[in-house]
Amino acid sequence: MARMKVSAGHRGPPRLKEREPRACIRFKCALTNTILDVLRQRPGWVEVKDEGEWDFYWCDVSWLRENFDHTYMDEHVRICHFRNHYELTRKNYIVKNLKRFRKQLEREAGKLEATKCDFFPKTFEMPSEYHLFVEEFRKYPGITWIMKPKQRFIAMMICAHVEDGVRADDQKDETQVENYVAQRYIENPYLIGGRKFDLRVYVLVMSYIPLKVWLYRDGFARFSNTRFTLNSIDDHYVHLTNVAVQKTAPDYDPEKGCKWMIQRFRRYLTAKHGAEAVEVLFADMDNIFIKSLQSVQKTIISDKHCFELYGYDILIDQNLKPWLLEVNASPSLTASSQEDYELKCRLLKDTLHIVDMEGRLTGKEKRVGGFDLMWNDGPVSRVEGNADTPVNASFLTNTHLGYNNDRKKQLKQLFKSLQTQQKL
Repeated sequence: MARMKVSAGHRGPPRLKEREPRACIRFKCALTNTILDVLRQRPGWVEVKDEGEWDFYWCDVSWLRENFDHTYMDEHVRICHFRNHYELTRKNYIVKNLKRFRKQLEREAGKLEATKCDFFPKTFEMPSEYHLFVEEFRKYPGITWIMKPKQRFIAMMICAHVEDGVRADDQKDETQVENYVAQRYIENPYLIGGRKFDLRVYVLVMSYIPLKVWLYRDGFARFSNTRFTLNSIDDHYVHLTNVAVQKTAPDYDPEKGCKWMIQRFRRYLTAKHGAEAVEVLFADMDNIFIKSLQSVQKTIISDKHCFELYGYDILIDQNLKPWLLEVNASPSLTASSQEDYELKCRLLKDTLHIVDMEGRLTGKEKRVGGFDLMWNDGPVSRVEGNADTPVNASFLTNTHLGYNNDRKKQLKQLFKSLQTQQKL
């Protein structure tokens, strides 16, 4: 159970074993969207209101910040965020951590290995790296930069000509400047039907030390509502793919929406570029997930009570190179359509299967529903029953992003097998 911390002399009930089967799970939820529906429908789970004791809490980050240090948790209790998740999800922090990790790789493994971190556009933290930004701007005049607040939920500003903002020191005033990052804009995005898009991919981290990572088979491409052009640099409907932005477009069609399931996207690319090129692209995305997580592995506090479902935003350019735009600690769970609702229900149900409050799993599974175990203190092989195959030219990571998600069939087989093992 979880409760506010008490004095050292208080003796509570004896602790349960971490994986002891539990018939009743008491949960709290700070959100009122898809996750609450999934939790309420889960057999044996009972909702707790107000200050009642709980076993599982889908909390928001504000609760985490204010209460984590004051909450006592038994062994089995789980919450949905790592306490300093922002090391990966705040734009200025992820830039800092990736730069540091790249330098570490170059020292320890050489420049070739370090280039595997070259998936993040050139970025400067402002105003602290103002002079470096000015130097880069003058070195490559005419390129487009995008200005992003350090945290999400604020509209982004795109800026093609920032000459007016590049001023000498003696021209600066004493006005307080808002902190943000200046990032080189990807000017050659891959287009489908003349429209820009990015990908939302879901990555579940159960532990940082050791690093244990699951990748979901489903995801989606989010399209802009207007054909892409650099001639309308201030048009958010051209350059920003966020659904919250696109649904306000005058000609937005809510029936049609602006999303493709990632399976449809993968089939489209395969038909146009061939299976081999697409396999390379998706392997490059796998690299982004792992390298970004490794960059914060020693920084994020790995608490066994915590897990995190991240929403990765990936942009692909005309050369089929994937770029990491950002990582979200609280990816939107509000559905924009029935198809979107069903996807997020599947995702969240399978997340709860892996968190395994019921204590049903053995810990040796490589697949649970739509999730595939891609990293378990090292890469996991796609070859069945061989999780420790050494990495070589023929090694295939256990990822199936964009493939058929036959999760119901897999879960039925998995839980039937687990029940059989328990009877032996």
